Amino acid sequence: MEAHTLGRSSTSERVDVDKSGEQMNIVIVGHVDHGKSTVIGRLLADTGSLPDGKLDAVKAFCALNSRPFEYAFLLDALKDEQSQGITIDTARTFFKSSKRHYIVLDAPGHIEFLKNMVTGAARAEAALLVIDAKEGIRENSRRHGYLLSMLGIRQISVLVNKMDLVDYSQEVFNSIREEYTRFLARIDITPKFFIPISAFQGENMIGPSAKIPWYSGHSVLAAVDAFEKEPPKPHQPFRMPVQDVYKFTAMGDDRRIVAGRVESGSIKVGDEVLFLPSNKKSRIKSIEAFNEPIRSEVLSGYTPGFTLTEQVYINRGELMVKASEPQPSVSRLIRANIFWMGRKPLEMGRGYFLKLGTSKIPVRLKRINYLIDASDSLEKRDKANIERHDVADCVLELSRAIAFDAIADMEATGRFVIVDQYEIAGGGIIREALPDDQEDLRSEVAQREEKFERSAIVPEKRMQRLNQRPTLILITGEGSTDRKGVGKAIEEELFEMGRFAYYIGMANLLYSVDADLKDKGQSRAEHLRRLGEVAYLMLEAGLLLVVSARDLDDHDLKALETVIAPYPLLTVCMGGCKLDEGGEEVLYCPSGSQISQVVPQIIAKLQHMGSIFNP
Repeated sequence: MEAHTLGRSSTSERVDVDKSGEQMNIVIVGHVDHGKSTVIGRLLADTGSLPDGKLDAVKAFCALNSRPFEYAFLLDALKDEQSQGITIDTARTFFKSSKRHYIVLDAPGHIEFLKNMVTGAARAEAALLVIDAKEGIRENSRRHGYLLSMLGIRQISVLVNKMDLVDYSQEVFNSIREEYTRFLARIDITPKFFIPISAFQGENMIGPSAKIPWYSGHSVLAAVDAFEKEPPKPHQPFRMPVQDVYKFTAMGDDRRIVAGRVESGSIKVGDEVLFLPSNKKSRIKSIEAFNEPIRSEVLSGYTPGFTLTEQVYINRGELMVKASEPQPSVSRLIRANIFWMGRKPLEMGRGYFLKLGTSKIPVRLKRINYLIDASDSLEKRDKANIERHDVADCVLELSRAIAFDAIADMEATGRFVIVDQYEIAGGGIIREALPDDQEDLRSEVAQREEKFERSAIVPEKRMQRLNQRPTLILITGEGSTDRKGVGKAIEEELFEMGRFAYYIGMANLLYSVDADLKDKGQSRAEHLRRLGEVAYLMLEAGLLLVVSARDLDDHDLKALETVIAPYPLLTVCMGGCKLDEGGEEVLYCPSGSQISQVVPQIIAKLQHMGSIFNP
């Protein structure tokens, strides 16, 4: 047996590699002991991709330890992996064909190591999924199918391995193919190939097998060569999550540099760019890099800085895109597929954080469309929580709108992780954007930004001179609370501190810019929009704006946040409030709180938010 298997990798059968340099990342997954590592080891040997002497060294190791030779030992180099006979971490190996070079990511099959599997599969363009012909489809066979679907990997070939253990039965192969095809169809995957193989025997690995005469399709090597390369990322629409905005003041250097990593596409000096979700627009003035030659264009993979012709105020987490290209979606509601790995369930009503690109946004589980657990025959179940190792199609509600792409359109901006406390507890992909209640308002804001005339004074200069960051301070609460008194008191305290602040009562707006609104009750949405636009103008002027308004709810706060973005909103809730979520920053003051108690709390909160700079 050993002589037979080793003989398949003789020099006469080595594959000549072309010089094109094309490379593809493939992940191989499957239930534990279904033979993933053997498949890879066989590919390495049969394509002549092993380092000289590697095969002999493994053979000697096996002989020294009185163990039968296994191709998996070519990969499982760690001592603890060899002793347990399972793959614990994702190993990177390399082989080559006449078409291109491959990086193969051997992902763990055991359920306890599914986090590692996600890490490995995230870098793959295609996948091989291994199923043991004798054991058949197992729980992890289904889980891995779901994970590949969630990660957006659509090119999948299923290898039905160990066919020698079922006497190369066509009936067994057909049964597995039919059952697993039905399962994959439920998660929108159509495998490119189903291939009967015996990896240890070398049957159907790099060429046709005489022992499987009823099969006339691709070998494993031909199947991976048939996978199609993803389009180069420079040819995709430009996407760059904003990492930070750097300001320079030394020696007359007044540059303001927007920095981040270009995830896809390309951009050059002179291109018009848009920042989402704030809808700020400008043009690239220069491309900056430390200790590098001056560039006029950058491609995906670079981490440059940009100066802009028109200075706009933006924050970390915004998505910089090219105005002339297809735009990402912007919403607070997303339909997503989630794989949950946290020790505690993902629960309705609990607060978590969603991290996508450079954004970190509070998020809640709004609805579970369907939830499938591979351990119970993949039946749909109605549950309020998502348990560990569950896969769910669900709706997530973010505290504010973000920019993103559906995974089918753009990989880098369609994947996210969910953080519970300080631990990454789940990962997922965005299937689609769902309309939220701010969609029309965002459209109006986009029109405003299209025509907005910017001041010649850049926002950072104004902040530096005034020693503050423009912020809307909204005092709300039940009717019996002294909202006006608190608002005027905080304005006065800020003024005494040398800050530039202004107080607006709602009557100031109702009988001025809102005088044309006949039915004040039915015009509530328009009233809030106008309040937001007035606030936006005063924030653009650099002020700390204080507004008192009665009985505002979550919907009202989201509307105001949409209109004044990217400026921050501090909500001060006096007594009982109609808030289930609140905004990003909320200060709760119980009923009966004295003005002398509330004002210092507001000042401390503004300092914590970075709205009041230290002298």
